[in-house]
Amino acid sequence: MSFDRAKLEQAVRMILEAVGEDPDREGLLDTPKRVARMYEEVFAGLHKDPAEELSAIFNEVHEEVVLVRDIPFYSMCEHHLVPFFGKAHVAYLPRNGRVTGLSKLARLVETVARRPQLQERITTTVADTLMNKLEARGVAVLVEAEHMCMSMRGVNKPGSRTVTTAVRGIFQEDKQAREEVFSLILK
Repeated sequence: MSFDRAKLEQAVRMILEAVGEDPDREGLLDTPKRVARMYEEVFAGLHKDPAEELSAIFNEVHEEVVLVRDIPFYSMCEHHLVPFFGKAHVAYLPRNGRVTGLSKLARLVETVARRPQLQERITTTVADTLMNKLEARGVAVLVEAEHMCMSMRGVNKPGSRTVTTAVRGIFQEDKQAREEVFSLILK
């Protein structure tokens, strides 16, 4: 299924009317079009398989941790359709020299984040995709984010961060390996 821009524009117009606004006033005339284009952009991950981001796999004699820290991302809370944003830290331990390009880890996070989402699902999906596609010995993912549904509404606690983790393979089985990788992530 693809995006239906006309339907999105109609829905935004109806929301504006429902909150008591005049969608025909000057400042709002093009808002339905702008919001529809924005939704198409921020939900672009809905129509992509995250595993495709790891299509470039190389053989390199490297059997130690590969870590990309501080990957910024933006996503939308599926419960309130408001943004949450933060950083993802993605590490893996190659098996038999199977590595991917470093930018591919950032692209993986981006693709997974660009859909109505839960932070826990981003963390799990990134870990599982990386583990399965690279056949890694281990994967560790830590995601930290601020959720606007907690900051600007509801409990109204701006600045509070949520941290989620997912570990697979050796990082799940070996406490020392897990401690080592998280010491690198949290450095």
